[in-house]
Amino acid sequence: LDIPLIYLSKAGFLNENTLLNTLNGFSIDLIVLAGFLLKIPDTLVQAFPNKIVNIHPALLPKFGGKGMYGMHVHRAVKEAGETASGITIHPRPDERHIRGRDVEPLSRVVRQFQGAEFNIEGNPFHQLMDVVRAASPHQATLVPDDISAATSDHGWDLGADGRRLEPIIKELKSLGIRVSLFMDPSPEQMVLAKELGADRVELYTESYADAYDSEDQVRVTSMYRESAFRATELGLEVNAGHDLNLDNLSYFLTEVNPVQEVSIGHALTADALEYGMENAVRRYLIEIEKSYA
Repeated sequence: LDIPLIYLSKAGFLNENTLLNTLNGFSIDLIVLAGFLLKIPDTLVQAFPNKIVNIHPALLPKFGGKGMYGMHVHRAVKEAGETASGITIHPRPDERHIRGRDVEPLSRVVRQFQGAEFNIEGNPFHQLMDVVRAASPHQATLVPDDISAATSDHGWDLGADGRRLEPIIKELKSLGIRVSLFMDPSPEQMVLAKELGADRVELYTESYADAYDSEDQVRVTSMYRESAFRATELGLEVNAGHDLNLDNLSYFLTEVNPVQEVSIGHALTADALEYGMENAVRRYLIEIEKSYA
C-alpha cells in the first residue's frame, strides 16, 4: 500500500507542535484512531475538522455493522457457536473501557460457555468492589492503576500497599472469587503476595516486551522466570499480561512457566482488524501451543 510509518514517542505526541508538524507533512484525508487511549489534543481536532474517526474494534469485523451494539453483539457471538476460554473487563470510573451497565450482560454470556471464566480487573480503591460484588466473577485481578493513567503501568508495591489490600483479598475469597495481584517481576514481592492470601499473581510484562529482540532480552526474561518460579514454589499460580503480542508471546511462555493465562487486549484487537477476530485468536492460540511443543 506504500503507506509511510512514523513512530512518535508519548512525549512527542503530547508535544502539539511536534504532532502537528509531523501530520502536516502529509496530505491527510482521514485520521483513524484504533485502540486509542489518550485524549485527543484540541489543536488536532481544530486542524483536521471532520477528518477524525474513532473506531471501536472489539469483536470486529465478524460481529460489526448496523444493530451490533450491547447485548446484540454478545447474542450474535453465542448464536454463531463461537467458543471462548473467557473474557476480561477493566471497569474504570470514567467508563472509557467498559460501561457499568454492560457488566451483568457480559457475565451472563460468559457463563453460557462451559469452562469459560469471567475476570474483572481494576483498582479496588476506585469503585471496583461494588462491580465485583454484584457480578461475582471467577477471578478478580487487582491493579494499582491511577484514574488519570492511560493504561496500567506498574505493579503493586506490597510493602506499601499490603495492609490496605489484605481486607479486600479476604472479602473476595469469602465470596468465592479467585484473587490475582498485578505485580512487577520481583521474587521478594511474590512472598508478600502469598502472605496476603492471594491465589495468583499477574506479572506485568511491559519490561519484557520492551526488551524483546534486544541485547537485554535474556537478562530481563530471567527476572520473570525467577519471579514465576518463586511464585510457583510458594503455591501461587501465575498469569501474565501487558504488551504481549504475536511476536513475543511464544518465547515468553517457553522461558517463563508455568503460566496459567495471559491477558492480551490491544495487540489482539489490532491484529483482528487485519486478520479478523476469529483468525487473530487462532494465531494467538498457535503461538501459545508452540511454547508447549
